[in-house]
Amino acid sequence: MARTAFLGLGVMGFHMAGHLARAGHQVSVWNRTAGKSTAWTGMHRGEAAKDPASAVFGAEFVLMCLGDDPDVRAVFDQFESSLGAGMTVIDHTTASAGLARELAARCKAKGARFIDAPVSGGEAGAINGKLTIMCGGEPAAFTGAEPVMNAFARKITLIGDTGAGQLAKSVNQICIAGIVQGLAEGLHFAEAAGLDAEKVIEAISGGAAQSWQMENRWKTMTEGKFDFGFAVDWMRKDLRITLDAARETGASLPLTALVDQYYADVQAMGGARWDTSSLIARLGKRGES
Repeated sequence: MARTAFLGLGVMGFHMAGHLARAGHQVSVWNRTAGKSTAWTGMHRGEAAKDPASAVFGAEFVLMCLGDDPDVRAVFDQFESSLGAGMTVIDHTTASAGLARELAARCKAKGARFIDAPVSGGEAGAINGKLTIMCGGEPAAFTGAEPVMNAFARKITLIGDTGAGQLAKSVNQICIAGIVQGLAEGLHFAEAAGLDAEKVIEAISGGAAQSWQMENRWKTMTEGKFDFGFAVDWMRKDLRITLDAARETGASLPLTALVDQYYADVQAMGGARWDTSSLIARLGKRGES
């Protein structure tokens, strides 16, 4: 069993750190809001640290699950002095590939390793310990870290060098954005045409139109219920990172850029904390108050 530090006990991190403890790893946790750490230690075996440096000191693996690039950099700055040879930093935040490369270089200077490892699967995946993890980094670092990440993962893949995990997460978000918009328009069309949405879904869900979004979100979308998953605010953050990367690589993402603006419309409607399926709200299906 490994000595681990987990930094960031938000919607995802709270449960991920819990799985580490249940798997038998030693866990020291830190969260910007100390009450989250106290709540976590009330439910799991582990220690609450007063600051990131204290949490990281003596750990073999340092796991982060934070908000955005500035959050990751600020927390890393606080524990960098505690890094030493043989340690591995695993960043589960969805952040930029550029930041991943920066932090990998800073880890290397300390004799430590770095893996960018954004996750997919939402809060349900974190609760059930069935997240999909896309990794970037050196193969040796990945091999050493994989048994730790297995505590909360269903599938873990090393995509390539540092930053490749973050870029793969962008691919994931590009695909989700297009699928959800297509599903929203399809359901909107069915309603406008006077069709029974349940019968339509029954008819088409076994064919080429089938998707996870269709299977899990069509009914709540038709009911205007949008509190079941990843928030619009966070999706827009991810799409911002994705579109920035597209500009750097020269990739053309016209649909992604359009859906990003549709999510901006949802935010303007008061749906910042609605889940990503709320794209249908723009088409007339308003969320429940």
